[in-house]
Amino acid sequence: METLSTEKSFGGVQGVYRHASDVTGCDMTFAVYLPPQAEDGPVPVLWYLSGLTCTHANVMEKGEYRRMAAELGIAVICPDTSPRGEAVPDEDDWTFGSGAGFYVDATEAPWNANYRMYSYVSEELPALVAAHFPLRMDRQGVFGHSMGGHGALIMALKHADRFRSCSAFAPMTNPSTVEMPATAFSRYLGDDKAAWRGYDAVALIEDGHGFSEILVDQGDADGFLDMLLPQRLQDACGGGAVDLTLRMQPGYGHAYYFVSTFMDDHMRWHAARLCGD
Repeated sequence: METLSTEKSFGGVQGVYRHASDVTGCDMTFAVYLPPQAEDGPVPVLWYLSGLTCTHANVMEKGEYRRMAAELGIAVICPDTSPRGEAVPDEDDWTFGSGAGFYVDATEAPWNANYRMYSYVSEELPALVAAHFPLRMDRQGVFGHSMGGHGALIMALKHADRFRSCSAFAPMTNPSTVEMPATAFSRYLGDDKAAWRGYDAVALIEDGHGFSEILVDQGDADGFLDMLLPQRLQDACGGGAVDLTLRMQPGYGHAYYFVSTFMDDHMRWHAARLCGD
């Protein structure tokens, strides 16, 4: 693992790192914020998954999480959203390829050689950070925005025994049924729609997966509401598998102005479930 940069912030350290990934077959970059409490021993872990077109840097530069992470004593880990590099297949399309890994393990060529972001985020990167940073891997939470909100939901639903907390900002909730993400699913995963259900929060809940409680904030002025479908998530959770708190926020859109406004709320939500006894 190579250290690309470190900066002191709110008494802690914001670092950016790179490593050679066996899962994605290329170098991957990620960010870790360690709060000042990490100097005294391992701290709880909160994963932030970013959305389409993003890298690790978007939330690091615009998400405004460090002050609250330092106050609460939580490490925040921000992976990239896709493999990258000259040898990695890509397309000139913001909805597919670089920056648009959708947190799936691709099964279709040529994407299956590198686009394995589900395994990268759920297995390889956790093992790497556990070996290099003072983290309480028995106290993990996950959250994210848009495509990353979709990623956070499926990670929590598929690993309810690992994550103590989950939240999302404007998540894609039922992507296998919406044209743009469904097109990406078909190219990454093939035509068997049964395989798509394993990467779709609404479908996972319908198929028996659950999680204790989830917080979702959604702006009611979001231009992508027809793709995000928060009501479908609410309907799926109505059966009792998930205690969902869905907050429709008047006047807010989809950008990081929205995310940063409610970041403190989400940090406190996770701290209540990750910290203490």
